[in-house]
Amino acid sequence: MVSVKVLPMNGGNGKSSFANNSLLQKKMIVEVRPFLEDSIKDAFNLGIPSCVKIADLGCSSGSNAVSAISEIIHTIHGMSKGMNSKSPEFQVFLNDLPGNDFNNIFSSLPDFYEKLKKEGGGTMGHCFITGVPGSFYTRIFPSRSLDFFHSSCSVHWLSQAPTGLEKNKRHIHIAKGSLPTVIEAYTNQFKRDFSLFLRLRSEEIKDGGRMVITVIGRSVEDPCTGESCGIWELLAESLADMLMEGVIEEADLNSFNVPIYYPSQSEIRAVVEEEGSFYLDKVESFEANWDPFDESDKYRAAQNVVNYIRSITESTLIAHFGGGMMENLFGRYADRMVKHLLTEEAKYFFMAISLTMK
Repeated sequence: MVSVKVLPMNGGNGKSSFANNSLLQKKMIVEVRPFLEDSIKDAFNLGIPSCVKIADLGCSSGSNAVSAISEIIHTIHGMSKGMNSKSPEFQVFLNDLPGNDFNNIFSSLPDFYEKLKKEGGGTMGHCFITGVPGSFYTRIFPSRSLDFFHSSCSVHWLSQAPTGLEKNKRHIHIAKGSLPTVIEAYTNQFKRDFSLFLRLRSEEIKDGGRMVITVIGRSVEDPCTGESCGIWELLAESLADMLMEGVIEEADLNSFNVPIYYPSQSEIRAVVEEEGSFYLDKVESFEANWDPFDESDKYRAAQNVVNYIRSITESTLIAHFGGGMMENLFGRYADRMVKHLLTEEAKYFFMAISLTMK
């Protein structure tokens, strides 16, 4: 079976771009802000280096790429003022896959630097931002070089779709009533990937360094609930409709599986403990509607949800099925999404996780 690889979010500033459909991530960043600030204060309470080196993993493109970085810089700058010490300089590394639209980020940096300068009142240390293309499932930084890692809405993406899913026919993810082999394939892929992620970061972060990651997960242990797989079942049903009409081939549908896994808190804890490089300081959970605009009009709400899913999956879908059927697919997906939202209150469950290098 073909293994589906992870490709970047839609670039640019168009209707289907991630930059124009990333309000969900923005709301998560805002929701997690107090958690992030507390973690930063814990990380630097004994002192702040003259140059703080920060990496954001899976930055994507659009305004969110520097939103959390701004929060981190302002928090550390405020701490330095409280300590009556000179503000440090900041070296920031924005990481994502090589095909990410880094130009979209770079074009916004002059305004970002100017805003930092004004908000810092002339006392904030210089900030230097660099793009670092590469998968965070590989080494991307020198040994013991980073003070702080941040990642938002990225680590639930797997390095690839699991193998051994030949019996997951007409499904593209875990679904209600999935075979145990399908669930096992996804959970094992997540465990391998998250353990690798932790080990690689442990080689790159300084002793005592801190990492804060936000992942979409699930509130229950059963991975077959609608909370964690419903949004993908609707997309699978839309693809199945196109198969029945001869628009796509059965072999193509049966070989496509979404490279995402929404872990439970216990799974996160188990991998952290087993891998052994980090202390798990704290975990907090939050909820967000599938529709980040919270529209009362379910037709508009459905389109908002579909636009977001399209922005994060379209490049992967095109690589597998070809680009000529995207409008058809997402039109069908929107129709199914409306029916779903009219009958159910659909929410994401997500977790903020703070880790300290041992």
